[in-house]
Amino acid sequence: MTAQHVPEPSWTDAWMAVRDRLRMELGQGVFDSWIAPLSLIAAADGVVRLSSPSRLVRDYTASHYGELIDKAFGVISADFCAVEIVVTAGDGRSLTARTLTGFGVPRPVAGVPGAYPGAKATGAALTGMWDRVPDPAQSFSSFLVGPCNEFAFKVAQRLAQGGESSPGLLFIHGGFGHGKTHLLNAIALEVRQQHRARALFLGAEDFMRRFVSAVRSQETLTFKEELRAADILLIDDLQHICGKATVSELLHTVNAFTELKRKVVIAADRPPSGLDGLTEDIRSRLKGALAIVIARPDGPTRLAILRAKACELERKLPRAKLPDSVLQLLAEEVDATPRELVGLLLKLATYADLTGKPVTAEIAEEWIGSRGSAADRRTTIEEIQRKTAEYYKLDLRELHSPRRVRRVARPRQVAMFLARELTSRSLPDIGRRFGGRDHTTVLHACRRIEELCRTDPVVQQEVEFLRKVLGPRAHA
Repeated sequence: MTAQHVPEPSWTDAWMAVRDRLRMELGQGVFDSWIAPLSLIAAADGVVRLSSPSRLVRDYTASHYGELIDKAFGVISADFCAVEIVVTAGDGRSLTARTLTGFGVPRPVAGVPGAYPGAKATGAALTGMWDRVPDPAQSFSSFLVGPCNEFAFKVAQRLAQGGESSPGLLFIHGGFGHGKTHLLNAIALEVRQQHRARALFLGAEDFMRRFVSAVRSQETLTFKEELRAADILLIDDLQHICGKATVSELLHTVNAFTELKRKVVIAADRPPSGLDGLTEDIRSRLKGALAIVIARPDGPTRLAILRAKACELERKLPRAKLPDSVLQLLAEEVDATPRELVGLLLKLATYADLTGKPVTAEIAEEWIGSRGSAADRRTTIEEIQRKTAEYYKLDLRELHSPRRVRRVARPRQVAMFLARELTSRSLPDIGRRFGGRDHTTVLHACRRIEELCRTDPVVQQEVEFLRKVLGPRAHA
C-alpha cells in the first residue's frame, strides 16, 4: 500500500465522521493541534492509513488519542480493523508507520519499512514524557488558602483559566511542604480537564535526565519539539537542576515559550537569586518573571489544613477521629512545616485507629515532643543568611552580592562564620552559597569574626544573639 492509493469514498466519509466525533470529544483546541494535521491517504481490507506531518504529531496522537480514533472508526464502520499513522516525506513517500490496534496498543506492521515495534516509538529520553498524570487530590478546590499563599493561589488559578492577563512566566518559591507542588499539579489538572491547552508537568531532575539522555542518543531536536508541543510547561523543584548544558537548554526553552506566547511555571525552594548552579543569563531571565513567595502558614491556616486532613483520614480510618483540641495543639507548632504537621496527624490517627484508644492532649504533647526539640533540628545556610539579613536590616540579596562596603561586608562575614560553626558544610560549599566566593574568602571571614569576638564586645554580642536565635542545632 502506498500513499498514491485513493481512499474509497466510504472510508473518506468515515474519516470525516471520525473527525467530527473527535472534535466534539476533545474540544477544538486539542483537535486543531493533534487531529487536524492528520489526513486520510489510503484504506484497504479494513486498514485505514493516515498521514502525519511529523514524528512528534504521530507519536503523541498515537499515545494519547489512539484509543479514541480506534473506537470512533469501530463505531462508524463494521469493516474497520486497524489504523496506521505514517510520517510522509514531501514527495508522498512513507517514512515510518505506527499501527493502532486493540484500542491504541501499537504492534509491528508486516511489510512496512521502518515500522514501529511499539516498545520504542521514540528514544528513551522521550518515552513517557507526557505520561505524568496530575493527582486529582491536589486540585484548586482542595488547596487551603490563607494570607501566606492567597496571592500565589489566585495567580495560579488565573493562569490555569487562560487569558491574556495571566503571566507568561510565573516563579513560585517557598519552603518545603508549603504547597508549591500542589499548585503546579492543580494548574496541570485544570488545564487537562478543561482541554483548553496542553500542559507538560516535569520535575527539574526529570527535565535534566531526559535532556542528557537525548544528547547521548542524538535526539535533542526531537526533545525540543516535544517540549515545545506544550502550551503550558510546569517545572518543579528547580533547585535540583545542575549542569551548564542543562541550564542552557532550560534558558532556550523559557525563551522559546516566551516568543511563542506560551506559559511557563517554575517552582523552587528559594528565589532565583538564591539558587545554586544557575548561570547569570538564566538567573536574570527568571528574575524578570512574576515571582511569588509562599510563606510559612500562620496559625489559622495550619489549623484549617489539619482539620481538612483529619476529615479525610476519618473517611479512611473509622476510629481515627481526633478531638479539635489535639488539632489546635498541633497547629501551635510554629516551626513545623505543613508536611510535618500532616505526618504527626497521620501518626496520631493511625494510633487511634489501631488501638481504639482516644488521643488525648497528653499523648499528643508527648508525640510532638518526640519529633525533637529546637536543639535537635538542623540549621541551614539559607536560614543563617535570612536571620543575619533580618538582624542587620539588609536585603538577603546583598549577602550574595559583590558589594564590599562595611555595612554589607561585616554581616556577610558573620553569616559565613555562623555557617561554618553551625553546619557541616565545607568552606567551598559555603563560599558558593554566598555569591560564588572562594573558600579562602570564607576562611578569612571566619578568622576575622573569631578575632573580633575576642576584642570587640559589640560584635561578640551580635554573634551571641544570632547564635541564640538560630539555636545550638545539629549540623546540616
